[in-house]
Amino acid sequence: QVQLVESGGGLVQAGDSLRVSCAASGLTFITATMAWFRQTPGKEREFVGAIAYDSVSTYYADSVKGRFTISRDNAKNTVYLQMNSLIPEDTGVYCCAGRQGGGLLVFQGHYAYWGHGTQVTVSS
Repeated sequence: QVQLVESGGGLVQAGDSLRVSCAASGLTFITATMAWFRQTPGKEREFVGAIAYDSVSTYYADSVKGRFTISRDNAKNTVYLQMNSLIPEDTGVYCCAGRQGGGLLVFQGHYAYWGHGTQVTVSS
């Protein structure tokens, strides 16, 4: 059974930094593409970024490019999202997602595995 468990969310002020983590189990992590999405009330779940199994390739939504960085530690089966220069519009529940195989895909339907998410709130 695949489990993805996020942690590290919280309440921060605009301009602050925060790192959230996602620990995976039951998944062949070293061959999995991992991604982060975020959900805010009344809006569609939004793609944030993705990272290839070998960390060589990453892809980000325009709204976070230059501020957010995805990384992973295959020895720990963990993927990270470092968020800098946070703004109130970044507020949401951040969920990690995984899929076996390659392709830095932006559509949530391409990801078979999902965590429950961690809340990030950015105050102005």
